[in-house]
Amino acid sequence: MAGSDESFDIVIVGGGPVGLSFAASLGQSDLKVAVVEQQSLERLASPAFDGREIALTYASIRILRELGAWDAIPASHKSPLQGARVLNGSSPFALCFDPPRGSGEPLGFLVPNCRIRDALFKIIRLQDHARLICGHSVVGARNSHKGAVIMLSDGRQLTARLLVAADSRFSATRDLLGIGADINRLGKAMLICRVRHERVHQQIAVEWFDHHQTIAMLPLMEGVSSLLLTLPLNEADRLLALDDDLFLTELTNRCRGRLGEMTLASTRHSYPLVTTWAHKFWAPSAALIGDAAIGMHPVTAHGFNIALSGQKQLAHRILTVCRDRRDIADPDMLHRYESCLRRSAAPLYHATNILVGLYSGEHPAARLARHAGLRFAQYLPFVRHGISAMLRR
Repeated sequence: MAGSDESFDIVIVGGGPVGLSFAASLGQSDLKVAVVEQQSLERLASPAFDGREIALTYASIRILRELGAWDAIPASHKSPLQGARVLNGSSPFALCFDPPRGSGEPLGFLVPNCRIRDALFKIIRLQDHARLICGHSVVGARNSHKGAVIMLSDGRQLTARLLVAADSRFSATRDLLGIGADINRLGKAMLICRVRHERVHQQIAVEWFDHHQTIAMLPLMEGVSSLLLTLPLNEADRLLALDDDLFLTELTNRCRGRLGEMTLASTRHSYPLVTTWAHKFWAPSAALIGDAAIGMHPVTAHGFNIALSGQKQLAHRILTVCRDRRDIADPDMLHRYESCLRRSAAPLYHATNILVGLYSGEHPAARLARHAGLRFAQYLPFVRHGISAMLRR
């Protein structure tokens, strides 16, 4: 109702998987939490398939299991990742990443984004401490050392001791807080769909850097893969507008028949590629998590894993100050959260951007460099084993 005021300990803006996981992470406290989401409650309760398959590390699986969300995801939606191959152009050489010998475990698991959202939503609905405020956007925010005030599109005003932004890499809340960000629009889009195919994938993911395109094939259930095609924006729009038959013909040609004959197994989706790095991860009585803080390029499939770890770090610090009867917006605590997240995320963020620059370059020297780089990395076990270990942490 317009003009009404409500008070909370923490207001989370954004009901995506990171915002919901953060709310769930606070479930063991007595804190009064609100999650503000511009989508309707019905859409939040029944998330539609959006094409995105999330590659979860074991660390992320542990977090989801602790929250009760992992067991809420049906086993049929958890696809084991038994290895990965990186290809360059027409070269038959592949850089290989495999689980350690004798481990008997995959590198990680692929899970649809919508199934993660669904599981986390169900967890939140079972908890009494969190309230969902859906169908409204944040149109204003004020923050100071005394707290935060959030204005909603329906005229309501929420007050909170701590405001947490989890509303995408184009975070409006981040802007309202006056926090800048490095936003890199790459001029490309990722076109995603599931395909059924003739050839077996053996649960091996393949990433293929080719001229003017990058193709990733993520293994799902038997005979089905998620195909990700990275193209210039206008080319992605052209493919998206094709009818199914023409689209499949072009996909088959671009994949050079690697999967054999293909048929569509899902709707098609396209996402512009943008990376972001917020200049600060906190302000007085406010903090950023997820893509609002760090928007990773998807090439290393680590964006959600970093976001999930980051929300856990912040939630753990908040729960600790609660037990010590200290301020949940304590500036020293928020500063330590930021420092820890920067140290853990910065190396992978910057290395990923360098990798993208190298593997998207079309100059002959860039092609030669990436071919040489792949071969060099193959003969450095600490590189391959280090990346494999990072996936399994």
